Amino acid sequence: MGDPRGFLKHDRLLPERRPVPVRLRDWREVYEPFPEDELRKQASRCMDCGIPFCNDGCPLGNLIPDWNDLVHREHWREASERLHATNNFPEFTGRLCPAPCETACVLGINEAPVAIKQVEVSIVDRAWEEGWILPQPPQERTGRRVSVIGSGPAGLAAAQQLTRAGHDVVVFERSDRIGGLLRYGIPEFKMEKRHLDRRLAQMEAEGTEFRTNVEVGADLSVGDLRSDYDAVVLACGATRWRDLPIPGCELDGVHQAMEYLPWGNRLQEGDIDRSPIDASGRHVVIIGGGDTGADCLGTAHRQGAASIHQFEIMPRPSDDRTDANPWPTWPMLYRVSSAHEEGGERVFAINTAEFLGEDGHLTGLRTHRVEQAFTDGRMSFEPVEGSEEVFRADLVLLAMGFTGPEQGALTEGLGVDLDARGNVARDAAYATNVEGVYVCGDMGRGQSLIVWAIAEGRSCAAAVDQHLMGSTHLPSPIAPTAAPLL
Repeated sequence: MGDPRGFLKHDRLLPERRPVPVRLRDWREVYEPFPEDELRKQASRCMDCGIPFCNDGCPLGNLIPDWNDLVHREHWREASERLHATNNFPEFTGRLCPAPCETACVLGINEAPVAIKQVEVSIVDRAWEEGWILPQPPQERTGRRVSVIGSGPAGLAAAQQLTRAGHDVVVFERSDRIGGLLRYGIPEFKMEKRHLDRRLAQMEAEGTEFRTNVEVGADLSVGDLRSDYDAVVLACGATRWRDLPIPGCELDGVHQAMEYLPWGNRLQEGDIDRSPIDASGRHVVIIGGGDTGADCLGTAHRQGAASIHQFEIMPRPSDDRTDANPWPTWPMLYRVSSAHEEGGERVFAINTAEFLGEDGHLTGLRTHRVEQAFTDGRMSFEPVEGSEEVFRADLVLLAMGFTGPEQGALTEGLGVDLDARGNVARDAAYATNVEGVYVCGDMGRGQSLIVWAIAEGRSCAAAVDQHLMGSTHLPSPIAPTAAPLL
């Protein structure tokens, strides 16, 4: 612990966001640079607790007190080494993870927690700038071939670990670029794709092979997949979106978030000049109050929407923890993301009953307010009498989450079992019922966080290596579990 009194001397501080009128004119990340001396102060707030709950709060088991101390003492290269010991992609988690480690921070009992996420991303950005992050090709090759289906964070983590263990790894991606939702779901203002591209370049230099525009089960038969590879890792995510089957859902102007967001990424890649689903000059309603809804919100702002409402069926969270929500439980607090700061109106405790339209085109939504009710431990939402209201809208974006992995030629061709929630079933070693076929990330866990995806990818890689070689030196952060019901 570099400064035993750091948490007493310094308040929590995070980098400022660029002014709203400025950042709405581009798609760059929203944060201003954070001074190094201020970052060292933030790292010094870490108390090096006797029991560092932050380590356990992070699914990756990040050695957080270690690299906080190293940053405070300006040992940046050692901090990078300690950070990468548990996390393949800290530049992703440092930008996109909701930081369960900070929720678990002991300082959070009665103070604002340590700015762990900011320290993390500052370490890895510094490491890239200094040229410390280099390819780590294996010293020996095993001659074993492994295919990874899906190139999101779980698939990439599994692929990098297995490549470094000496296996010949091929990652198959059905889209035209590698990255999964990192590429075509996360807007540029949350993570510029240069961070993804340079990590992929490192992986290619290590020996990982990427093949795009390949849908396994269609472009590549399941039979050829099994015969050509010694093991298969399924990491296709939970991309089956939750729909809203109410009257009018077929109207032109009602779209899923994941039909909308990828076009913003393709615009930044230079593939198109204008999105075919564009919010410019339109009255937009986003149904869903989570991160995906906020991504839609920020995208619609940058496209120049005339008005935006974001609906959430849950009541507005409180500004502070309640007695029923003490540390170290996840704080159910009212949060303002960068997209919310940019404008739009958030509407809580509201339900959409019908989409309204004329000549096949969306014109509005018929809604009513709701109250939470609990009967025999089950939650429901009861309409509030007399609260009916019509909202004007010619573009609706459904951002209500995902219900599990897609089921089709791949899963059926392999013959993998599904669990009660529709995820691919696996045992304690990430193995499916089919010999040599493994599953990790959202495809086996259900919709979850990026940090869980990377942790599962690393653990699955260790299980595959054990299967192929009879032993493994790869770390295994976690045993597989199902995500909580959403």
